[in-house]
Amino acid sequence: MSGGVDSSVAAHLLLEQGYDVVGVFMRHGHQSPVACDTQPLPIINRLDHKQGCCTAADAEDARRVADKLNIPFYALNLDEEFSRIIKYFVDEYTVGRTPNPCVQCNNWIKFGKLFDYADSVGAEFVATGHYARLEQPQSDGSSEYGSPKLLRGRDTHKDQSYVLFGIERRFLSRMLLPVGAYEKPAIRQIAATLGMNVAEKKDSQEICFVTSGRYDAFVRARREPCDTSGELVTPDGTVVGQHEGIEGFTIGQRKGLGVALGEPKFVVQIDRETRRVTLGDREDLQREDLTAAETNWLVDGADIPGNCQVQIRYNAAPVEAALERLPENRLHIRFAKPQYGVAPGQAVVCYDGDRTLGGGWIE
Repeated sequence: MSGGVDSSVAAHLLLEQGYDVVGVFMRHGHQSPVACDTQPLPIINRLDHKQGCCTAADAEDARRVADKLNIPFYALNLDEEFSRIIKYFVDEYTVGRTPNPCVQCNNWIKFGKLFDYADSVGAEFVATGHYARLEQPQSDGSSEYGSPKLLRGRDTHKDQSYVLFGIERRFLSRMLLPVGAYEKPAIRQIAATLGMNVAEKKDSQEICFVTSGRYDAFVRARREPCDTSGELVTPDGTVVGQHEGIEGFTIGQRKGLGVALGEPKFVVQIDRETRRVTLGDREDLQREDLTAAETNWLVDGADIPGNCQVQIRYNAAPVEAALERLPENRLHIRFAKPQYGVAPGQAVVCYDGDRTLGGGWIE
């Protein structure tokens, strides 16, 4: 329970369905210690990683909702474990890649070691307020067949299946995603009807641990001293300026480039070796294909099609593509039409209609 409307209503929906619900709030140490004056969780040291968005106000909101629903509410201090997420974030930006900490939080924390805690208290499921759906196998009365399917949420504008592609497949049968069958306005209406104080609470937009909004400053403050400054160049190699560090850029970026060239320019390449950042026209962002590493599949190998739809960013529209699995857990994607802004470090997620097949990390 993050203190937002989605997880709050998820808890209510589970109670309506007859589940015995326990609310858990994830702390990562970047808020006031008074935020979570709640019962301490046993075996806290067994937990390893989980997503944040957890300010003092969020903690109070979550606790008030739990009180209203009359369910137990515990706070988990994951400051030490969450450091893995921050290190990943800093390391990726330092080498000119664009990290996605929200995906890794789901992989490592929400649907990772949190199951250890669930096991310790005899909880069968872990539930969240993600806008995605799960379709469990049908039963013939004597045995189950097939495997759980991770599907897009009903609300196409809020669908969060993209950020769930990396969870371990074995956990699908123990996940619950109660709000995935609803659209966001309906969730807010349920919260308002129940008198929840979070009914109109705004959704989190920024990365929870970068409170200033300046990613480059955050990265520089938390890494070992190193020089990542270099030249700003055009695609033909002409030097047009200097930059303070490659961590201040991401592929496709148009604003805050630190140089005026008389017309809109985009970051089209970041070279970690030379520390050069290339600025070009939108056409220079075109990519016909990509490769990805560290793939994770939520379906059997035989069910991975040669053609599918793919997303290269959380808010990108799915596009048709040809898919080829490569050795060493890698993947090659060839787009039916050239795509713009393919950023190393981001995830590419593959779909068959509404079903999430899996994906990998763009090289």
